[in-house]
Amino acid sequence: MKIIETEYWCLMLPPEWSAEQSEDVVMITDQDGIGELAVTTLIQDNAAAGDVTAVQMAEEESPEVADWTTVQVGPFAGVAGSFQEDGLVIREWYLTYRSALLYVTYACDSEDDGLDTGAVEEILGTLVAGDALL
Repeated sequence: MKIIETEYWCLMLPPEWSAEQSEDVVMITDQDGIGELAVTTLIQDNAAAGDVTAVQMAEEESPEVADWTTVQVGPFAGVAGSFQEDGLVIREWYLTYRSALLYVTYACDSEDDGLDTGAVEEILGTLVAGDALL
């Protein structure tokens, strides 16, 4: 397994998956090119400004998701939901831990829905907080 590490989080990828990292986003794909998993990290600068919850962000930023499910992914807690748009199935997670909010998306063509579900769950199941949050 490969380890993908940022200041704020770390996870492991199966051998057939790879990642490209930009400043705030890590794009993760498998060799089959079925779907794409993206992890965006947002950090709250001033803790005194009041905590924004994952539910608040999800409801504000993703009104197309009708039903949110409460989830726990490693130390990160939040909500997950999905919707269909333009022939794609899009799954979203809004996860918080301390000052970090992770916005995680997985998108694939509608006809490929479910093919990567096990692998995506396995990848997210390895999520741990990074040194900057400990």
